[in-house]
Amino acid sequence: MKKTIGEKVVAFNKKLNYSGELPEGFDVLNPFFDNPETLTVMADFYQKFYNDDLQRKFIIGINPSRHGAGVTGVPFTDTKRLEAVCGIEMKSAHTHEISSLFLYDVIQQFGGPERFYKEFYINSPFPLAITQRNLRGAINANYYDDKKLFEAVKPFMIQSLKDHISLGLDTSEVFILGKKNATFIDKINRQEHFFDKMTVLEHPRYIQQYKSKEKQLYIDKYLIALNKA
Repeated sequence: MKKTIGEKVVAFNKKLNYSGELPEGFDVLNPFFDNPETLTVMADFYQKFYNDDLQRKFIIGINPSRHGAGVTGVPFTDTKRLEAVCGIEMKSAHTHEISSLFLYDVIQQFGGPERFYKEFYINSPFPLAITQRNLRGAINANYYDDKKLFEAVKPFMIQSLKDHISLGLDTSEVFILGKKNATFIDKINRQEHFFDKMTVLEHPRYIQQYKSKEKQLYIDKYLIALNKA
């Protein structure tokens, strides 16, 4: 029996494991190992919105944050949006993540989660949370924050992108969130030839932090790009 995209994503997430080297000071967090409920709500999400084998366009983030997908297992989705918009409650954690706030404003204006997730699949080239230790503890880190970090995780990123694409995604156009992210994805794409066209959009966190007064302009930019897909 043919698996749905949702079943394939759940299987991919369940076997996610990074065992490669990391530069000093960096750590990888696997939400699916850290909290049993993460596996449950993640599976509920993909069963609800991806219970088919329709082809979708790929939206690529950077890597999960500790408060978004690092808790829920669903990219750009904190527990508030997971419950209020997607109808899936997470009892063991309560998180608010500003990137999630922006993206779900886009989703609502696009036509709601059912329509949005029927057309798009979101994930990251490095689909686990990365943290960097400092004197106060640990902070979120991006895979490109350190040259040695990028070189260390690059083979894992390439394999992850291959695995995402194998779900049956449309590779004629990919949407990259974040200009610096796009620079590194472009390097990989020149080597691997994954995508025909790359459309770059400002990252939700950047918009929320630095362009909040112009938020609707950026939402409109997203909607124009995504509706053309």
